[in-house]
Amino acid sequence: MADSIEGRVRTGVDAFLRWLPRWEVGTSRARTRVCRLCLGSPVATAAGFDHDVPHAVQHALLSRMRQIVDEAVDEYTARNLPMVARELSKGEAQEPTGYRPEQGLPPEFQGLPLDPEPDPEQPFLFTLEELATEDQREAQARAGAPDPEPTVFTEEAKKALSTELELADDHARQVGTAVCLALVEHRQRIADAIDRLVEPQIDELLAELSKALENPRSR
Repeated sequence: MADSIEGRVRTGVDAFLRWLPRWEVGTSRARTRVCRLCLGSPVATAAGFDHDVPHAVQHALLSRMRQIVDEAVDEYTARNLPMVARELSKGEAQEPTGYRPEQGLPPEFQGLPLDPEPDPEQPFLFTLEELATEDQREAQARAGAPDPEPTVFTEEAKKALSTELELADDHARQVGTAVCLALVEHRQRIADAIDRLVEPQIDELLAELSKALENPRSR
């Protein structure tokens, strides 16, 4: 598992570093709620982020790392935990996942790959936004259908499901630890990119704010 996780983390960091030059401090959206993904995250610590790194920048990397954990747990669940896999498939049938354009966030911010540049000689069939729109239509159609009958568990089945859930949680913790250890190896690359691309924007913003406070406009 370690080798696979290390490769996925490297790929995720590479994608983050390709995205970072396009980030601009002026485009960051204010949050009205605490981000549960980023607040107190050990992944943020492993990446070397401190309180001075803007949330949008942290979130872009942490989203990619969370996707690695989710995918690894999904793979483990599909192979080894049939009861949990069956219950998850029921929930996924009712609730679409993936890129949601109505949220106003670009796909790369959520750790998703970008659409390729259009090629007149090799057109692609649909874009991410078009695919997400089709998913929404299917979800609306499913909403009008009757809900599936709930599964009735025997006491023995409940215990078996509980055991599988504990195994899934344990595997998620193992993968999360492996992600953090792998991410530490890329801390210097991340720090160099932050110093080069993010810090100057923050310094410029603070300088403009300081200048405005020192020379307020007369009312």
